[in-house]
Amino acid sequence: MSDILTDLAAILEERKSASSENSYVASLHSKGLNKILEKVGEESTETILAAKECESGNSDSQKAVISETADLWFHTLVMLSHLDLGHEQVLEELKKRFNISGLEEKASRHAN
Repeated sequence: MSDILTDLAAILEERKSASSENSYVASLHSKGLNKILEKVGEESTETILAAKECESGNSDSQKAVISETADLWFHTLVMLSHLDLGHEQVLEELKKRFNISGLEEKASRHAN
């Protein structure tokens, strides 16, 4: 699966410098971080709403959760690209958290 992330990250980097008239990603970059964060927030909200619908038993809601989560991940990857960060760094952080209790990990963040 990380191959998909690697491929997508490469495309996002490529489109970062494309014409904003021809590329949605380039248009986001040209509008700046605040616009990108607005999209991340919007997609977060849509993902949350879709998940709430899914829990209530709506039959189409599983597809909506998947679709909205894909949008959220996409826009999060655009954000990372804009900040010259990569998904590999996020995956490495997740890897560090293996074999650590979630409660311990959370407590360690507050201790720093």
